[in-house]
Amino acid sequence: MNSKPGKKPVILVFAGHDPSGGAGIQADIEAIASTGCHAATVITSLTAQNTAEFRNAYHQDAARFQEQTELILADMQIDACKIGLINNLTILSSIEKVLFKLPGIPVVLDPVINAGTGEKIMTENIRNALQEKLLPFTTVITPNSIEARELVGRDNLDDAAGEFIKKGCHAILITGTHENSDKVINTLYIEKEKPLIFEWERLPAIYHGSGCTLSSCIAAHLGLGADIKTAVAKAQSYTWNTLKHGFSLGKKQLHPDRFYWKAK
Repeated sequence: MNSKPGKKPVILVFAGHDPSGGAGIQADIEAIASTGCHAATVITSLTAQNTAEFRNAYHQDAARFQEQTELILADMQIDACKIGLINNLTILSSIEKVLFKLPGIPVVLDPVINAGTGEKIMTENIRNALQEKLLPFTTVITPNSIEARELVGRDNLDDAAGEFIKKGCHAILITGTHENSDKVINTLYIEKEKPLIFEWERLPAIYHGSGCTLSSCIAAHLGLGADIKTAVAKAQSYTWNTLKHGFSLGKKQLHPDRFYWKAK
């Protein structure tokens, strides 16, 4: 990938729009830009949410989605892809067709089942289609522990990771923010390798867009040519620091500061 000298890697992003700017497309753009790449974005859904409440997600017209995507593919070399919120089967199928056209590029899938404020977003039919159509293309999937268990119906996280691999995913990063542990323990499972454990200080606040930040940063590092372990390690460090420097704009969840490093 990234064949032209001096070219900024292009990360193709399919995700929803969060009006508060904490999660979704804006989080993706900021994390990708902070990592030194360019985000080419196609919105899957317009959401009605803020830092305290999620009300609805309105999927984009499928024909418009396809038109926007085709124009990007005709014009730019894509170095990696990040997939976020999907709440429409036709759009999910369109994404599958795009991935067929981009063989070999790294794909990072952030399976958004619930909003950060707790409301369920992903329906059962989307969940099933995601596993059937998108997992075989996925380089890294980044569920939190709740999402990992729910997606494949396994309580044990090691078993859940094994199910993802059986369904075609190459690597799984399961994040442990929702687990009852003193530290946040994230585990990277790679096909045919021993799990790799990462431990992080548990921060006291609740954040809006941490998962988007992490998955987009992984995609950006993969687009830059990093291997999976390096991309995952660097993205976790970056994400943890965005949360540590998080700030309050709304009434509940904090916004990650994805440009915290500019203050140094």
